[in-house]
Amino acid sequence: MMSQIPKRLFRIIFIAFFSLICVLPVSSQANFPANSAVGRTNMTGTVQGLEIPSVNLEITQPQSGQEVAFSIQLLLLLTILTLAPSILILATSFLRFSIVLDFIKRALSLQQVPPTAVLNGIAFFMTLFIMWPVFNEIYTNSFKPLSDGQIGIEAAYAEAEAPIRLFMYKQMSNDTSYIALFMNMGGLDKPETLADVPTYVLIPAYILHELTVAFKIGILLYIPFIVIDMVVASVLMSMGMIMLPPVQISMPFKLMLFVLIDGWGLLTQQLFNSIVR
Repeated sequence: MMSQIPKRLFRIIFIAFFSLICVLPVSSQANFPANSAVGRTNMTGTVQGLEIPSVNLEITQPQSGQEVAFSIQLLLLLTILTLAPSILILATSFLRFSIVLDFIKRALSLQQVPPTAVLNGIAFFMTLFIMWPVFNEIYTNSFKPLSDGQIGIEAAYAEAEAPIRLFMYKQMSNDTSYIALFMNMGGLDKPETLADVPTYVLIPAYILHELTVAFKIGILLYIPFIVIDMVVASVLMSMGMIMLPPVQISMPFKLMLFVLIDGWGLLTQQLFNSIVR
């Protein structure tokens, strides 16, 4: 009991000393040299306050048909910008690349490697590489003249639509069954040239064609890896290891086979050849 009294006394002295330092005012000139300049906090006249601009939003009735047409064109432009990711995915070669890369990932029995974001990034940059001439033609014939004021929005849309339509039609040149399917469902006449096929018919036909081609490539990719799975499963069953999952044993062999034959290089080259004939 007596030993705790000095500890308490020491704590009381320490707290009192600390409070004295914090509470007592410190002289502002005690530690400054004799010839130090005197500071001040007054602002000079050159300092101006922050000016926040006002924002006004006015809704007025259109005074002419030109203003109505411009509003509709602006709305359509914003709609196209909103649908730009979907157009990039469905009206280019991105759809085929992404599906085939996902097929090869599943055929190798890989769950997390490579991640889906990495596969989509690979598909995006491969699409950019293949579609670059098309995008360059759109920029030269559509966007640049529109920004310079040489053509209007309708002409710019027509110039931008033509290269995309030509690219989609080239991919379906050997198989136009989906175009005929949608033309029949829409009750349209049989087209004689590409110009007779509307864009709203060409895009869904192209999507179904790309899905079919991607699934055909995926099936061909699955065949050698299915053979490896069957061989491994037969060996394990003959050895009596029924409880051991064959996928765990066959996955290293499939990875070694894929690396030895330079699978990524062959896959990329064949995908490129399947589009650029």
